[in-house]
Amino acid sequence: MRSSGDGTAGGAPGRSLGESGPYPLHGSTAGPAHQRPTAVAGDEEAASEEVGYRGPTACAAAGITYRQLDYWARTGLVEPSVRPAYGSGTQRLYSFRDVVVLKIVKRFLDTGVSLQNIRTTVQHLRERGFRDLERMTLMSDGATVYECTSPDEVHALLQGGQGIFGIAVGVVWRDVESALSQLHGERVDTGETLVGHNPTDELARRRNRAV
Repeated sequence: MRSSGDGTAGGAPGRSLGESGPYPLHGSTAGPAHQRPTAVAGDEEAASEEVGYRGPTACAAAGITYRQLDYWARTGLVEPSVRPAYGSGTQRLYSFRDVVVLKIVKRFLDTGVSLQNIRTTVQHLRERGFRDLERMTLMSDGATVYECTSPDEVHALLQGGQGIFGIAVGVVWRDVESALSQLHGERVDTGETLVGHNPTDELARRRNRAV
């Protein structure tokens, strides 16, 4: 069973996608059987929140315009999780995860996925843990967005015969890492500017200390 873009339920042409198949991203009306537990933030995610990126930097890394960034923040589509804008003179700060989500939203909008489905996808991405995101593939047939975590699930969707668009979140993740490593970040606690900061540096240091 899947949730279509208009909120009605339906099956993929020629097959029924059960719980063992690709995971459809439902809105708040989805039944309990399709709910997945919210991931608990670990050291890696906490480390990523220690560095923020200002609007122009987030735009450059995500490939969007500042007008898009501002509109999405004001409408609540993608809001900065590190620091929102508090009136004139304050700067929004976006986390690494925020920038990844911005880039994914841009790709989905470019392929005509509905805003309703994109909002559901954004919420889902915010609830998943870092390791979940790295191995996730998001697939859409234009009416529904699915989460796939294995090649078999991707294949199951492709077998339906309809046009499918896919985004490997891990690839977007690495693209954003590469872009941000050439740009400026800002330490949240001190406001220090980090030139050419790679967002995975702190994550790597934490992993090494844990070994």
